Amino acid sequence: MQTASLLYYFLLICWCIDFAQNQTNEIPRRQRRRMRYRGSRKGSSAYHRPNRQPQMKTSTTVAVVPSIPLINIDDGITEVFDSFIGLGGHESSYSVLPGKKGHCTANGMIMYDKAVWSPKPCITCLCSKGKVICDETTCLSLTCHKTVIPEGECCPVCSDIEPSDPSDPMLLKSLHTQAEMDELLRREKEELEGREKEIHKKDEENRKRKEKKSSLKKIHDYEAHQKVEEEISRREEEKRRAYEEEELQIEKEEEKRKENKHPEQERKQQKSEEEEGEEEEDEHILRGDVFRMPPRFPIPVPPAEIPPLPTGCSISDTTVSCINAKLTQIPPITDPELTSLELEGNTITSIPDEAFNGIPNLERLDLSKNNITSPGIGPQAFKILKKLKRLYMDGNALVHIPPELPSALEELKINENHLHAIDEDSLQELKNLVTLELEDNKLSEANVSPLAFRPLKSLSYLRLGRNKFRTVPQGLPTSIEELYLENNQIEEISEICFNHTRNINIIVLKHNKLEENRIAPLAWINQENLESIDLSYNKLYHVPSYLPKSLLHLVLIGNQIERIPGYVFGHMKPGLEYLYLSFNKLNNDGIDPVSFYGAYRSLRELFLDHNELKFVPFGITEMKALSFLRLNNNKIRTVPPERICRAVVNDDNVDDDSNDDEEEVEDSRLEHLHLENNFINTRELSPYAFSCIRSYSSVVLKPQKIK
Repeated sequence: MQTASLLYYFLLICWCIDFAQNQTNEIPRRQRRRMRYRGSRKGSSAYHRPNRQPQMKTSTTVAVVPSIPLINIDDGITEVFDSFIGLGGHESSYSVLPGKKGHCTANGMIMYDKAVWSPKPCITCLCSKGKVICDETTCLSLTCHKTVIPEGECCPVCSDIEPSDPSDPMLLKSLHTQAEMDELLRREKEELEGREKEIHKKDEENRKRKEKKSSLKKIHDYEAHQKVEEEISRREEEKRRAYEEEELQIEKEEEKRKENKHPEQERKQQKSEEEEGEEEEDEHILRGDVFRMPPRFPIPVPPAEIPPLPTGCSISDTTVSCINAKLTQIPPITDPELTSLELEGNTITSIPDEAFNGIPNLERLDLSKNNITSPGIGPQAFKILKKLKRLYMDGNALVHIPPELPSALEELKINENHLHAIDEDSLQELKNLVTLELEDNKLSEANVSPLAFRPLKSLSYLRLGRNKFRTVPQGLPTSIEELYLENNQIEEISEICFNHTRNINIIVLKHNKLEENRIAPLAWINQENLESIDLSYNKLYHVPSYLPKSLLHLVLIGNQIERIPGYVFGHMKPGLEYLYLSFNKLNNDGIDPVSFYGAYRSLRELFLDHNELKFVPFGITEMKALSFLRLNNNKIRTVPPERICRAVVNDDNVDDDSNDDEEEVEDSRLEHLHLENNFINTRELSPYAFSCIRSYSSVVLKPQKIK
C-alpha cells in the first residue's frame, strides 16, 4: 500500500506540472461536485458534457465549452486537471485491467472505477466496472453569420459581436474551459443587474429626495405660498384648456383643407404623416432607459408658461388689482378662478374680443378712469363673462352703452362719460340688472327712448343726475324704488310721470328748475310707498301742496320759500317726520298757527335755520315727538317761556310763606336746540324757557349777533 501511495503522489506532481504548462484555471470546488453528482445520477447521459446557454441581455452567443474531466483517486480525493491523454498528439489505446475493483488502463495509466477524463477535445471517457466508455460532445447550432473555433476548444463561437463583448477573439484565446465562460457570463450578468439596480436606486433616491424637499417646503412655506401655488395651478389649467381649444380649431381647419385637396395629394400627405408618426415612435422608444426599453411612464408635459402680472399689479385671494399701474391695455391674465379684476386709473383705450378669455368666471370688473372709447370695444368683448355681476366704467369716453353685456349683470355704472343716446336695444337682455348709474353724460328726453328701460325687469336703483333732462324720463320700469334726477333742467312734473311706478320710495329732484305751480296735483299724491322727496335748490316760493300721502321725509333746502300753507301736511298718514326748510326766506308772517297741522304728533326733526324769523314760530310746543330743532341764523331776539316748553300751573301747591303760584313744566322729547347767531340776550332769558329739555348742554346759544 505504501508503494501504491507513492506512485499516486508521483503522478499527482506530474499532473500539476502539466497543468501549469497548459495554463488551465481551476474550477470551483462546488461546480466540480455538481458535475460529479450529475455524472453519477444520469448514467450514460452524464457522459455528455452538459449543454448550457447563459441568458444575457447582450447579443453575445456562446457555444458549449467541454468540461474538464474528473479523476477519482482513492475513492476520496477529487482534483481537476486538463486532459492528460494525447497531449503530444498520439492516439490513445484502451484496455481493461482485470481486478476486483474494476480498474481501467489508458496508455498505461491506471484509472479507477467511475473516473472521467478527456483524451481529446470534445471526447469524454468514463471507467465503469473495468470498462472504458467514451462519447463525443455535441455542439449547439449558432445563428450568427460568422463563427470561429477557439484554440483548444471543440465547439465554434460567434465572431460578429461588439468589441466589448466577452467572446471577442482576443479574449477567447484565454478561455479554455466551460467554468471560465460561466464565470465571465455570471459576472457580466451581475454587472448588468447591478447597474440596473443602481439606476433604479438612484431614481428612487431622487424621487424620495424631491418628495422630502417638496414636503418640507410645503410645511415651511405653506402660508406664504399656498395662494401663489393655487394661482399657478389655475393658470396652468386654463392655459391647457386654451391650447386644447386651439388644437381643435387647427384640426377643423386641417379637415377643411383636406376636403379641397386632390385625392393624390391626400394620399401623399397621409403617407408623409405615417412616416412622421413612425419616426416619432422610434424616437419615443430610443428615449427609454439605458437598456433602450420603452419608458414605463409617459413623459410629463412641462407646465405652460404663465405671463407674470405687470408692474404695479397685485393679487389677493381671487382678486387682481392694477389700480394706477400705468397700463395701456388689458393685461393677459389666465386664471379660471379669478372673480374680481380692478383696472381703475390707467390709460386703457380698447377692449378686444379676446381680452377676458382667460378669466371667464369674473364677477366684478372695474374699468373706471381710463380712456376707453366705444369703437375700441369689441362686439364680443363681454360675451364670455357669463358670471359678471358688477361692471364699473366711470370716467371713460363712451358715447354708447357697450354691446352684448352679460345677462347676469346686476350693477352697471357708466358715469362721467359722453353718452348721448339710449335706444330700445341698448339695455337688451339685462333682466337681472338692479342698479344702473348713468350720471354726468349728455342724456335727455330727446335721445333716450321711452322703451329704453322696458327690459330692466329687476331695476330698483336708477341714477340719471347731471344730464340734460327737462322732464322726468318716460317708461320707467315698474320695479323702480329709487330715482335720482339731480342737477338736470327739469321744469315740471306731469301727472303721468309716476303712473306705473307703484313701488317708488325715494325721488331726488334737487338742483333743477321746478316751481310749485308746475307740479301737477295728481303727480304723486296717490303714491303709497313714496316716503322721501328732495326738492332742494329749485324755484319754489312756498311748500308744495298735494304731496304724497305716504311722505315721511321732505327736503326743501335752498329755495325761496316764504310761506308754509295751513293744513299742507294734514292729509298725510302716518304723518311727516322730517322737514328741512333751511336757507329759505321764511318769516313769522308766513307761518300760520295751523301750518304744521297733521305733523304735530309725527314730526321728529324741524330745520328752520338761515331764514328771516324774528321769534320762535307758534306750534313748537304742540310737537310731541320733536327731538331736533334748528332756529339758528335767524333774527330772533327773545324766547318766551311758553314758546318751546309748555308750563302748567299747579294751584294745589301753595307755599305758606309766599302767595306766588309754582309752575310745573311738561316733559318734552327735545334733545337738541340750536339758537346761535341770532340777537338773543342770554341774560334776559327766563329760567323756564328751556326747562323741558333734558340736558342743558344740548341747547346751543352762543355765539349771538351784535345788535
